[in-house]
Amino acid sequence: MIASNETYSLGPKIRNWDRSRRKWLHENRGFPSNVKGKPRILLVSGSQSNPCRSPIGDHYLLKSIKNKIDYCRIHDIEIVYNMANLDEALSGHWSKLPVMRKLMISHPEIEWLWWIDSDAFFTDMSFQIPISKYQKHNMVVHGYHGLLIEEKSWIALSTGSFLLRNCQWSLDLMDSWVVMGPKGRARKEAGKILTANLKGRPDFEADDQSALIHLLIANRNQWKDKVFLESSYSLHGYWEGASDQHAGERLPESDDNWPFVTHFVGCAPCRGAGAGDYSLERCLKGMEKAFNFADNQVLGMLGYSHRGLLSPNVKKIRNESSRPLEIVNQFRVES
Repeated sequence: MIASNETYSLGPKIRNWDRSRRKWLHENRGFPSNVKGKPRILLVSGSQSNPCRSPIGDHYLLKSIKNKIDYCRIHDIEIVYNMANLDEALSGHWSKLPVMRKLMISHPEIEWLWWIDSDAFFTDMSFQIPISKYQKHNMVVHGYHGLLIEEKSWIALSTGSFLLRNCQWSLDLMDSWVVMGPKGRARKEAGKILTANLKGRPDFEADDQSALIHLLIANRNQWKDKVFLESSYSLHGYWEGASDQHAGERLPESDDNWPFVTHFVGCAPCRGAGAGDYSLERCLKGMEKAFNFADNQVLGMLGYSHRGLLSPNVKKIRNESSRPLEIVNQFRVES
């Protein structure tokens, strides 16, 4: 059932979505929400429709997309990469919300939607999200209870990589979350509220991450019980510690110091030199290492690897065999 909403929103208010979705799934058996005993997951990412200011930015966006496609192919996950701005009022990081909502209601067969920023790379290609762990939850986000509830920190969680269940709760959450998002005066005024209430937050306009943290704190009884703050693995891993610790080019395939997801927060390579919090050279070097480390796990199946973590060139790592099926399982990246 859809009702009108006179306030700013992501769209007409949707009610009874869980019941409507169950009915749809029952009537459309060819589109099950579970496949091979696992819930269907849709990975969602995106970037601006215009070219980057620097060609090197477009190059690393391409590498980021390839990395995500590789991970999804290995783990039987569907993927959507969006380049359209679906709501002019929701620019920047806020643009993920209209995309997630539209995909959620357009694909009722999808059980979980997984947002990941374009500047984040999968660096453990064999790791599989323990989705059964979240049966009683509707949102999974990398974060820490102490930082959120006790310290009210503006870095208590990260919205660079999170999962939302396809359900009424998620639609309601996005309706409440987006209130601080419209660009202009509303976003600037909301930013002042967030800075005043969240520990350590600089004074700038409202961002989606701070807004979610504030929402979970201010309306804890309504939302918090269905949000799983994941810290047992790196659904979001900060890039500085991961890529900088590997000063040399070469790294053994068994290295376990890279997180599951390496997120290049503060780099902004698409905007060119001087636009981010770190030097473009340092960021691109880290991205190259992260991409090649992940790519080695994919190329290993074919018998190749990069010559070094900073090299685009590859080399053979094993001899060809007249009995290739005997070595397939040995070098397969398991899902």
